[in-house]
Amino acid sequence: MQNHRFAAIDQGTTSTRIAVFDNNGAFQTDCSRMSISHKQITPKTGWVEHDAEEILANIKKCIASCGSVDAIGLCHQGESIVAWNAETGKPIYNAIIWQDMRTEDVIQKLKQDGREATIKKKTGLPLDPYFSASKMGWILKNIEGAKELAEKGKLRIGTMDSYFLDSLTGNFFTDYNSASRTSLFNIHTLKWDKELCKIFGVPIHCLAEIKDTVGHFGEVEIDGHSTPVTASLIDQFAGIYGHGCRNKGDAKVTLGTGAFVQSLSGNEIYDVGDTGLVPTLCWKFPDEEAVFGLDGGVYNAASAVNWAKSIGLFSSYSELEGFSERSAAERGLMFVPALSGLGCPYWDRTAAGIWTGLSLETSKKDMLQSLLEGIAVRTTEVIEAMDNISPLGGSVNVDGGLSVNGYFRQFLADISGKTIISPVNKEITAFGVAMLARKGLGNDQEIKLEQKVETTEPRNIDRKNILNKYKEIIARSRGLRE
Repeated sequence: MQNHRFAAIDQGTTSTRIAVFDNNGAFQTDCSRMSISHKQITPKTGWVEHDAEEILANIKKCIASCGSVDAIGLCHQGESIVAWNAETGKPIYNAIIWQDMRTEDVIQKLKQDGREATIKKKTGLPLDPYFSASKMGWILKNIEGAKELAEKGKLRIGTMDSYFLDSLTGNFFTDYNSASRTSLFNIHTLKWDKELCKIFGVPIHCLAEIKDTVGHFGEVEIDGHSTPVTASLIDQFAGIYGHGCRNKGDAKVTLGTGAFVQSLSGNEIYDVGDTGLVPTLCWKFPDEEAVFGLDGGVYNAASAVNWAKSIGLFSSYSELEGFSERSAAERGLMFVPALSGLGCPYWDRTAAGIWTGLSLETSKKDMLQSLLEGIAVRTTEVIEAMDNISPLGGSVNVDGGLSVNGYFRQFLADISGKTIISPVNKEITAFGVAMLARKGLGNDQEIKLEQKVETTEPRNIDRKNILNKYKEIIARSRGLRE
């Protein structure tokens, strides 16, 4: 029966996953929940790459595993980019990942040249290597043959969704949400911007056609029959949709490699001033106005936890529970998780991770407790910045690996003053993109799922004092990295 099974491809920073849901939003247990990891390539300090062909092959394996479905939705890792030959379909270089810092010197030069105000006014985005445009420009300047391919009209370059869609369906498309994170897209005109392309050295004709977030992106061949791709967007925004966020002030945090906070602001683009927040286009549906929101990212969340594991602070994730009722921060021990610099609201790649308050009595357990608290504090800084621009509700939805940690959820509730809601179903991103694929087939009826959630209420702590002390220590972390 048509319109009853939807496959969600969740292509993330560390793996590619697929899940299938029915027309009522229920996860289909008769399908394998395949997840395939891919290589993390770090050729130089600060450089992070993926093999785009390896990931494409993993996507194909995932699709082949899911059986018969009526539509496919794709979500991807956002600001990461890939460039490929339009004739052969072969990438001309590895995908450059959102964490990559190789263009920091380019970004600083643009700031010195006074370009930041123009870029921020048109895109809403700060100047930072995190976003796609400087990575694309690096490809054009540094990879042999890239410029020549561009001059011949044979170079395609874009966020990774455009490569996957081109390879799977033959259509060189992206969506409004993905385009809005490149620094080449004007959020006021909803088009690629010639001036921005010139600033970053990216030929506008090399970029994909921009489509609504849901609709017909093309057909994928599965076992000899065609299946339409009917939704495509960035994973973080699939997550906010999956949480059921539809109204102004609704917010969620995804705790993956980093901590990513998004809230909805309706059809309005806010002037965020110097808050460090990013006004962003969340999605656009056919014949409707674009829905905007506020976005803020913390570079290190699970990556900080994994780092602690790699240096021997713990060996089992069960050690990240059972802490003292009294927080490490209240005992004077604090950690700043700036292992890749500071994201929102600072956007400072010169910052480095630091511990303060260490003593001869400090144990590994204490350090782990403070590590979790530091991630929660940095997340709270983003939540508070959003609350000041466009007030949030009294609760925030959370998902991702750290959301299963009871101590982390409780400290995040305490320090933010918000009720933390964590769905028991951890397939929130996949659920969101599957329901968007459902919408892309023309089913606009909202699903009212009775989802089981874990609710964590804030306790009465001296949160203002703790946050003020943290802000002093975060200031000390800045400028420590060359």
